[in-house]
Amino acid sequence: MMRLRATACPVLRPVALRDVSPLLPRMVIIGEDSRFRTHHGIDFAEIEDALGVQPGRGAWPAARAAWRHRDRLRGASTLTQQVAKNLYLSPSRSPLRKLKEAVTAVRLELALPKDRILELYLNVVEWGPGVWGVAAASQAYFGIPPSQLTEEQAGALAATLPQPRTSNPTYLPARMLARRDLILARYRGVDVYIPPVMEEVELDSLPPIPPVVVPVLPPVIDSLMDSLKVRPDTTRDTTRDTTRARTDTQSTSRSGITSAM
Repeated sequence: MMRLRATACPVLRPVALRDVSPLLPRMVIIGEDSRFRTHHGIDFAEIEDALGVQPGRGAWPAARAAWRHRDRLRGASTLTQQVAKNLYLSPSRSPLRKLKEAVTAVRLELALPKDRILELYLNVVEWGPGVWGVAAASQAYFGIPPSQLTEEQAGALAATLPQPRTSNPTYLPARMLARRDLILARYRGVDVYIPPVMEEVELDSLPPIPPVVVPVLPPVIDSLMDSLKVRPDTTRDTTRDTTRARTDTQSTSRSGITSAM
């Protein structure tokens, strides 16, 4: 049985693809972007599947379906698109940002080989709250470098990617393990269907944290505190009167001494 652990996540340097177990890139491609090696930054077939558009219906029906079901496009994002978003764009989900993401993904495909894009993806993607990059994820969850990942561990990390904050090896692991088993089955040659990811929970939709309310002290305690409170003005007046009394006494003493002489 796979043993999971959670440790403090150190800040680690990016790792080269050759220093990552070859199991992990394969699992990531299976779970996140099965046509990564053949598309050019945008997987149009995946977009049609996500939107429910029949192939060959034309650009206009596809555009209308994209607008109506734009929330489904996240599941159709390629690894290259996710690299473009993480490196160059904001986390906004507006149509304009998605268009910029697509254009940037195509430009990355023209400029970089597939292995370099995959290497960038593994080093910039989020694997959990505060866990960025494959080296940090491998160390945080399993206490080993990414070069030593086993099949089960690589599958678990790949299954974490769709929803790293709401399901990972240490938080709600059952959901992650169900997806991991599908990825492992596909890796071992079983023709299984890996469902598209559901939209990750937005931080704004989480229950708000109740404000801290300062407790009101009962009247009895208020009265007690008032009785024990030192009043600065009274203290200064008492000190002033005492000093004046000492001065008068000293003056009287001096007068008496002078008269005696």
